[in-house]
Amino acid sequence: MLKTNLRLLPVIALLILSQACAGISPPDANAVGTAIAQTIVAGLTQTAISGVPTSIPESPTATQTLTPELPTITPTETLTPTPIFTNTPATPQISVSVATNCRVGPGRVYDRVGALLVGEVAEVVGRNPTGNYWYIRNPRQANSFCWLWGEYATLTGNIGALPVYTPPPSPTPAPNFVAFYDSKETCNGWWVDIELENTGGVTFRSMSLTVIDTATNTVLPFEGDFFTNRNGCNQLDTRESLPPGATRIVSSPVFNYDPTGHRFRATITLCSSLGLNGICRTQVIEFTP
Repeated sequence: MLKTNLRLLPVIALLILSQACAGISPPDANAVGTAIAQTIVAGLTQTAISGVPTSIPESPTATQTLTPELPTITPTETLTPTPIFTNTPATPQISVSVATNCRVGPGRVYDRVGALLVGEVAEVVGRNPTGNYWYIRNPRQANSFCWLWGEYATLTGNIGALPVYTPPPSPTPAPNFVAFYDSKETCNGWWVDIELENTGGVTFRSMSLTVIDTATNTVLPFEGDFFTNRNGCNQLDTRESLPPGATRIVSSPVFNYDPTGHRFRATITLCSSLGLNGICRTQVIEFTP
């Protein structure tokens, strides 16, 4: 349609020229321009109506994709929490001013399994009901424990929180002792002195002592509920018992001759009750005064 309208332009121009040659006054220039313009517009309008494009369409402009700019996030500062310190009690520990044995139970009747020496420190894990023995890690065996007497002990830490342990049953005390020749004395006769040491857990209260001079086959016996030491001519040191751990010097009966150089055999029996009753133990020693 546009092309058809454009073809009319030369016709319009010839019409105007013919009018001029015929003596007809030419139309006003403005009117001509207006007519031409209207003609073009009419053509364009018709083109638009008919759906024919008036010009070559431009390539569609790609839609700009906008990437949103994200704000830069500064990492939040990691705050280290301030620890809340509680008054946690220190582990109770024990030391001694005198070397002290450590036993399987709180008392001398129990077997000794270690010792805490001066300058050493051990961990305390409990106590007995009376509070005079402490249950500690054995200084000589790190994986075992034992009971320490508190007489010479110094403790540090929170001992008030220590558990109270019931001690193991007391073992049946075993009686035992050792005997040694001590000396020979004289005063209106001769006798020998023998030293006794109670190495068991039973107190001895009676004694039997028989001394034999093997050179002369002389036998001198003695029985009694006491332990006597003839200390010289006129002094007698008599004790009623021989408790565990104690020592005593006891004298034999008196010989009426000098036994120097003779071979002697002494048989000693100690008993836990009077009259040589109860639990008894016997030792035999030989010596030459």
